[in-house]
Amino acid sequence: MSFTGKYELQSQENFEPFMKALGLPDDQIQKGKDIKSISEIVQDGKKFKVTVTTGSKVMHNEFTIGEECEMEMLTGEKVKAIVQLEGNNRLVANLKGMKSVTELNGDTITNTLTMGDLTYKRISKRI
Repeated sequence: MSFTGKYELQSQENFEPFMKALGLPDDQIQKGKDIKSISEIVQDGKKFKVTVTTGSKVMHNEFTIGEECEMEMLTGEKVKAIVQLEGNNRLVANLKGMKSVTELNGDTITNTLTMGDLTYKRISKRI
């Protein structure tokens, strides 16, 4: 299954508490909570390029399945991570105490970030 495509954010759960736990300032959290972000994924075999545009903020990450890479977090901090593919539709990475799971089902992509007992969930649809 190919992840390649553009996806628009449809809904999210626990955005504010999760961003607060990450240490983002309240003004950024308020600005970010209602912006519909667009994620663009380009998959070439085991290589991925992911661009997430939220308003004027653009986050760009590139990685190869199973190889260490540098990834930008929501806070702008860069951390080392290894992304694994589970099955043919699940990308899993551990980023500095946070687990990221991205699952593709048909035209819907669900990204779940877990830190301790706090979970942030984003659901996006292919456009």
